[in-house]
Parts: sequence; structure tokens; C-alpha cells
Amino acid sequence: MRGRAILLATIVLATLCSGVVQAQQPDIVQEHIYHTHAQLTLDVNAWADDHPDIVDLTSAGETVLGRALHVVRISDWSVDTKPDGTKKEVVYIDGGHHGNEHLGTALAFLVAEHYIEGWAEGDEAVVKVLQTTELHILVMLNADGNDMDTRWNVRQVDLNRNYDHHWNEHDETQPGSGPFSEPETTANGIYMREVVPNADLYVTMHTGVWIMLYPWGIVPDQPVDWELFHYIRDVVHDGISDIPIQNANQGLYPNSGTSRDYGYGVMGFPTFTFETDDEQWLPGTTEPLSSRLGEELDVMEYLIENVWYWRARLEVASLVIGDDEVTINVENLGHATTANASLEYHNQEGEVLWASSMFTVNASANAAAVFPFKRSLVEQGGTWNLNYQKRVIDAAQWVNESVPSTVVNLRPSIEGSALPFGTAPLLVASLIAAVAVERKARERDEDNDRGEH
Repeated sequence: MRGRAILLATIVLATLCSGVVQAQQPDIVQEHIYHTHAQLTLDVNAWADDHPDIVDLTSAGETVLGRALHVVRISDWSVDTKPDGTKKEVVYIDGGHHGNEHLGTALAFLVAEHYIEGWAEGDEAVVKVLQTTELHILVMLNADGNDMDTRWNVRQVDLNRNYDHHWNEHDETQPGSGPFSEPETTANGIYMREVVPNADLYVTMHTGVWIMLYPWGIVPDQPVDWELFHYIRDVVHDGISDIPIQNANQGLYPNSGTSRDYGYGVMGFPTFTFETDDEQWLPGTTEPLSSRLGEELDVMEYLIENVWYWRARLEVASLVIGDDEVTINVENLGHATTANASLEYHNQEGEVLWASSMFTVNASANAAAVFPFKRSLVEQGGTWNLNYQKRVIDAAQWVNESVPSTVVNLRPSIEGSALPFGTAPLLVASLIAAVAVERKARERDEDNDRGEH
């Protein structure tokens, strides 16, 4: 152990005294020494040079002192969509809001490294992720504070109290002169709003205590999407990690103006603050960073690999049209509730001719609803669409998706029938639809058990 420490000290001294920092530094150095901004710049550029098929390097902006805010974008850039033609999911990660919380920055770096090296090695799980997902990783937000080993930026502002979400409502220490008063947070906010406005997951990485925090920090109330956050908590605790996962206000302390609450409350992302450890400084240890943060990396892999589920995903099992009513049966394949779903009928020009009232579909559940509807509308020709929000939070993205014609059933007119509409025929249609939904759910569960989804 003592020999390894002497070797490490020798490497560090040689690196500091050489006057030239080399990219692609030996693993023993990368595993034991925190990144300076200069070293990070060389490393991310080396990634981009060596792996242009999956690494797209850009900058979100600059710090007060003009240091670039490197964003490493990782995906299979040979295709714009998933293999099935649908849009890729988007994951946004940032590290280093607080310059002296180096393990948070290190975890952001390790996530990028894991997916870049995994792709190069042909890791099947990594390849699948990068074929279906875009990772946007801003490794070091407070580059000035990082190099000075201080919490604040050079203007002595706490960047994680500087966002435009209930700014300074808890009389925060050093929140800045106003929301987004700092170039670092301004750049991060712009990147969220303009580059990844519909991100499917946002994780911001810090150091201080070992805990994962979800909204809110501003109040002790559970977020309206509590089912999603509790589901993730339960799965992580069941087989991945014992890390505490709590509401930020109760799990840590009340806070306002944070990037986590901005990401959820303003952007509508599902968000977590990952507090990686209870130590702020690591240099001099002989324990590799990848081992120190291995459990945290496992949690991040789970969040990223399953990002498809972190929203409501409604699938229409059946849509039965009668003379005066329409019956819809919906399955939610995702793990988030939507409270604002509605069924629409569009004419051939795309205009909405009819829309139902709003209905709720709970997380990972089925729902059936019946609405008044005039059969004569469909005789004009048109399409059915389902309109809903990805999550319950008001800021969540709206989606409008076509209902496949294969699940639409135009029931024969019952004029003159002895059975009034809304009794036996409707009951039979609903039962048939319920059986179809149950069969789909069973097939999906079997696929998940086989790891095919």
C-alpha cells in the first residue's frame, strides 16, 4: 500500500512539474487525481478525436474567466432515430456546480467514459443504449471554482442557488444578484431550454452526503409525479444500491433556486440530485475513483438504460365507436401518471373536429373511458389521436399520437335494436377490450422477463 502511494505521488509530481499536460493520461492518474479544466479539455477532445462515430463535443458557453463549458454528447450518430424509426430518448447530466465537490464531477466523467469505452469494446448493453439514446454530459459547470477548489464561482455565487425557480425564497447564502445572474447558470439554462427541452431524464451531480434527491427542495411536499420517483427508489433499493432516495427538502434541507427544481418545475424533466459521497477531497488516496463510485455508476446505468419508462406512454388497446358514444381502453406502458389525456378526432386536413374531456391514466395501469360522440363524424373520414402530457407536472411535454386504425372498431348501427346502447353491446365491447389489454400486459411482462424490451 505504501509503495502504491509513493508511486502515485511520483506520478503526480512529474505531471505537475512537466509543464505540459498530456491527453489520454495513464489510468492510474485519471483514477486518482481530480481533473483540472485544462486536463478535462484535453481528455474530452481526445474522446472526440478517437471516437467521432459516437462523440460530438460542444460547449454550452463560458465561465466568468472564459473557460469553456464542455458538453460531451454521446450516441450512435450514424443514425438520427432508433432502429424502429422513433425518436431517441435524451438524457442530460451535469457535474461540478460546486467547485470543491470533485466526486460529483468525477461521476459525470465516469459516466461518459463508461459509455465511450463500452462502445469501443462492443458491450451489448452500451451499444443498445447508444443506438436508442442521446447522452448530453456537461462534466464541469463551475470550472473556475474547480481549479480554485472552492464551492463558489469567482464572483462568490453559489451556482446551485442561482436558477430561476423560487430564487432566494429560503434566504439562501450567496444566491447571486438575481436568477441566472451568472454566465455558468445562464449557459446551463439555455442548453436545457434550447438543446434538450424535452429531456427524458436530468441528473445533476454533487458531493456532500450519500443520497439521491428528487423534487422538491423548496417545500417538503412530494412532487405530483411521486409514483415515478417512488418506483425508481423501490427498484434501486431492491437490487442495486441502498443509497437513500428522498424528497430534497426532507432528505437534505430546504433550498431554492436549484437546478434540480428548475429542471422539474420549469422544464418538466424527471430530475435527481446525485450526492455521491460524504467526502469533498480525494487526492492522495490509493483507491481508484471507478471503485469508489462503482455503486453510483450502477445506479446511473439503471436510470439511463430504462429511460424509456420515465414518462407516461399510452397505448390504445381498443376504440369502439357506437351511435352516440365512443369507448376507449388505454394501457400505460410507462411509470409516470398522466392526468390530462384526451381523445381527439381529426379530419383529413388535421383539424380537430371533436375532443373528449380530460381523463387520468395512472402509472403502469390500464384505463377505460366512455364519451358522448356522434357516429356521423367518422363518415366524413379522418383519424383518431390521443393527446396527453408525459408526466403530471404542469411543465411536462405534451404529445399527440395517432391511434392505429387496427384497434378502431366501428360497431354496426343499433337503430331498432331491442337492446339500448350503453347496456349489453357496450358491456361486451368493454369486456373484449379489457381482455385485449390484459393479454398485451401479459405478453409485455413475458418479454420483460426474457429481457427482450
